[in-house]
Amino acid sequence: MGQDQTKQQIEKGLQLYQSNQTEKALHVWMKVLEKSADLVGRFRVLGCLVTAHSEMGRYKEMLKFAVVQIDTARELEDADFLLESYLNLARSNEKLCEFHKTISYCKTCVGLPGTRAGAQLGGQVSLSMGNAFLGLSLFQKALESFEKALRYAHNNDDAMLECRVCCSLGSFYAQVKDYEKALFFPCKAAELVSDYGKGWSLKYRAMSQYHMAVAYRLLGHLGSAMECCEESMKIALQHGDRPLQALCLLCFADIHRSRGDLETAFPRYDSAMSIMTEIGNRLGQVQVLLGVAKCWIARKALDKALDVIEKAQDLAEEVGNKLSQLKLHCLSESIYRSKGLQRELRAHVVRFHECVEETELYCGLCGESIGERNSRLQALPCSHIFHLRCLQNNGTRSCPNCRRSSMKPGFV
Repeated sequence: MGQDQTKQQIEKGLQLYQSNQTEKALHVWMKVLEKSADLVGRFRVLGCLVTAHSEMGRYKEMLKFAVVQIDTARELEDADFLLESYLNLARSNEKLCEFHKTISYCKTCVGLPGTRAGAQLGGQVSLSMGNAFLGLSLFQKALESFEKALRYAHNNDDAMLECRVCCSLGSFYAQVKDYEKALFFPCKAAELVSDYGKGWSLKYRAMSQYHMAVAYRLLGHLGSAMECCEESMKIALQHGDRPLQALCLLCFADIHRSRGDLETAFPRYDSAMSIMTEIGNRLGQVQVLLGVAKCWIARKALDKALDVIEKAQDLAEEVGNKLSQLKLHCLSESIYRSKGLQRELRAHVVRFHECVEETELYCGLCGESIGERNSRLQALPCSHIFHLRCLQNNGTRSCPNCRRSSMKPGFV
């Protein structure tokens, strides 16, 4: 297969993919891999296969094609292709919750010299690194990376990248419980889709609607949460987006639990867990199990809750997500307190406080925990986070954690 024919077949696959004929598109692209000797064409088709398998939740296949793409980039001896392939390898590991590997591959991307694509892909590298740091509950580092990604987006007028960063920031603030910002950022993403997204994939609208649904639920606006989640789920079903379907099912379950409708919540959690397990999203599985444990606690079935918490704790430790471990220790603490089991209670209190220290989830001004309840937060330029009221009351001119100047306005 010659160079021109390879290009035609890649384009044919893209047209099929964009019209939701995914399996036909994959068939066309696999034929290109089998028959084409054009290395540049092979590199491009491998990129298409990485993206397609990512959106379908076939993360192990995604990783396999990313590895082959790196070998192709090395054959081409082209730094730009090598950067793109390492980024795809980082993203593959991010999806598989291999966060330390993601960070390592992102650092490799940053260290590649003389790449013309650096300005274009640098923001995406920073975003993937931020998502990995967030997966490990390293909040300051996550925020630093998101700030870099946002800077790239603004400097290059990249509204798509800005949309993705805003969704990640929505997730960030949902986790540290500043629900006002958790809603603000996905709403900003939805505005970007409305203003610039006429030719974009519908996944950007679906992504912003999902993150809005999460924030609305946390704020107690359950009708709005359901409406946004239904819109996101509709698009996910149309496009065969299994990862987003799983997240929406989890959100539906959480909404029903918030309403006290546990009978409806349980099967939604089961469906979410089924897809999370199928695609290999271990952190998603932890989030499902957290919801299930809360349902059992609401039913006073404490032994069942403890069984679920134990499974979730193993997964959370495997992935390295400290925030989930913290939440699980907190649930265990409340259960053992109600049972009057002092030895077990003390063990979980100790581990809870260790997790707070490891995540640095406390305000350096008042010493109180961050993320314990909904609070307005403010990040300084060094990306350390404080209660907004503490910064206002103290009028501090330098960060109490690292002593860097806070004269400039914070990032968010």
